[in-house]
Parts: sequence; structure tokens; C-alpha cells
Amino acid sequence: EWTVTLGAFYGDQNNTNGTDCPETDAWEWIHSSQPVYILIITVLGIMLNVFVLMVFCLHKKACTVAEIYLSNLAAADLLLVCCLPFWAVNISNGFNWPFGEFLCKIITVGIKMNADSSIYLLVLVSIDRYVALVHTMSYGQMRRPKYAKLGCLLMWGLGFLLSVPALSFRRVQYFPNYDINACFLDYPNHTVELFCDVMLVVCSFIIPISIISFCTVKIIQTLRIKAIERLNAEKTEQRATTLMLVVLLAFLICWVPFHIITILDLLYRVELVGGCHLSRFLEIGNQVFTYFAFFNSVLNPILYVIVGKNFRKKVAEVFSQWSNKKAASSETYPPKKSHKSQLWWAVS
Repeated sequence: EWTVTLGAFYGDQNNTNGTDCPETDAWEWIHSSQPVYILIITVLGIMLNVFVLMVFCLHKKACTVAEIYLSNLAAADLLLVCCLPFWAVNISNGFNWPFGEFLCKIITVGIKMNADSSIYLLVLVSIDRYVALVHTMSYGQMRRPKYAKLGCLLMWGLGFLLSVPALSFRRVQYFPNYDINACFLDYPNHTVELFCDVMLVVCSFIIPISIISFCTVKIIQTLRIKAIERLNAEKTEQRATTLMLVVLLAFLICWVPFHIITILDLLYRVELVGGCHLSRFLEIGNQVFTYFAFFNSVLNPILYVIVGKNFRKKVAEVFSQWSNKKAASSETYPPKKSHKSQLWWAVS
């Protein structure tokens, strides 16, 4: 979970999972390029997700159920990218954590909690689309804003619950061999470590991806049937569903490689698989695919604008509201004429 084997980074072969694999030069590339990449996605993520949240907040109409989920997803993405600069400094500093143990815990919990919350908010999105299209008559009454808000609250709580191991076991420790203070997961024993890793795979990948896959298959089947029957009455729902499917696809592209690496790393540590090539792949892959997954927080708001016709309409309406308010305020408070201009008008 966003950690690095110190021996792998500093070239100590005795600490590379107990193998005698030769060291790799790839860490120098990670050390130099990854902080720049993290800062870029941080800036883009903050700008784009703030924009999405402002559109939803400033629009005069109340958010629909789908928009409640999207706004919570944007909030989770925003909080996640706000935590990343600390980790960029950590990497550029040779994994020497300069912010103290409190921020070591809080920043890691922020990243973990918001990543898991994003995943489970997408689960809610999938279920909402499934109910809206597949069981419109049976469970349509359940698609109410108050239930959507309650569901989002539960998902935030679940995200925090899944981040408890990070809160409990993250700490800063001085490593004299490397002369650094590292922020790392210090599990009490190997059994607890394996249990937490298995829970990560099951709760953050297998369960949500199973629900999302089931809902997506049913949604696609229903859309095909409705396309054949040429039902035009539910075009709004179908447009919303198209947006959700694109967002889900982006999530899969960004997050599946990270979870595959996590599963391989777990199998490697229980010695079901092995080898120097796999060891080097896991060391670098853990870093690369973790931060590739975080790119999803930048991609989501872009997709809202490109694919979401209703969102673009909301943006136009918000700008129209803002322009009308400015025009109304200028009419209410006309500029006062100076004494000279008044005198000129009187003389003329």
C-alpha cells in the first residue's frame, strides 16, 4: 500500500524480499520523474474537480441521484490529489519523510480512504444505473436523493474503515543504514500483514469489481433491447448511463493494473511465485501502477465534460446565471456621475 522496499531503492540486496537478485537502475528514474508526475496530476486534479464541484453547487436546480454520486466522487478525487504532494516530496527526498508521524498517518489514511471511497462510489453509480434501466418499475422509488446521500455517507464510512490498518500501523522510523526517517507500514507480525493484504485485495478489488461487472453486463443487455425496440422515452437515462459506463471503463483501465500487481506481490510474499525478474517487476510496478491509478482522479472530471451532455448543459446554465447576476447588479447600482459631468449636462 504505497510503500517501497528500502533495500530495493538503496541497492541493499539483503533486503529485497530475502533474495539475491541484482539491483536495478530503475529507481533513479522513479526518484527523478515520479515527483514531477505527481505534482502535475495534483494541479490538474485540484483544478478540474473544484470546477466540477462548483458547477454542481452553484447550479440553481437540486442535484439528481446520479449527480449526487458524481459530486461525491469528485470530492473524493479532490481530497486524494490534495494528499499527493506530501508523497511527491517524500519520493524526491529519497523516501526520507520530513513531516512527522502524525502527517505520516493522516496523509496515508487520506489517500487510502479516498481511493476506496471512489471505488465504492462507483459501485453505487453502477447499482443506480442498474436500477434505473433494468428494474425501473420494481425499485424505481428507491432512487431518491435522500437514499443517494445516505448511500454516499455509508461509502465514506466504509472507506475510513478500510483505512484503519494504515492509521494503526503507519509510523515513522529511523533507519541508520540509510540515514533516513521512513514513513512505512510496520505490521506487528507476518500474519497480520498477510491478513491486511488479503483484505485489501478482497474489499478494494474483488467485491467492487464483481458488483460493477454484474451491473454493467445487465445494463448493456438492457440498452441493446431498448435500442432494438426504439424506445426514445428514456433518452435522458441512457445518456446518463453512457457517461457512467465511460467513467467505469476509465476506472478499470486505471485501477486494474494496480490490483493485479498487488495480487502478484501477495503471491510472491507467500512464495507461491518467485524469481528475480518478477521481483524487479513488482518493485517498479508497485510504484508505477499506483500513481497511474491516481490519474483516474484527473480523468473523471474530463470525462464529465467530454461525454456528459447534461453536465455541459449545467455548465452553460451556471455561466448564464452568473452573467445575469452581474447584469442585474450593474442595473441596480448604476455608476454615479461626477460633479463635472453633471455640470456639463446642466450647461448643455
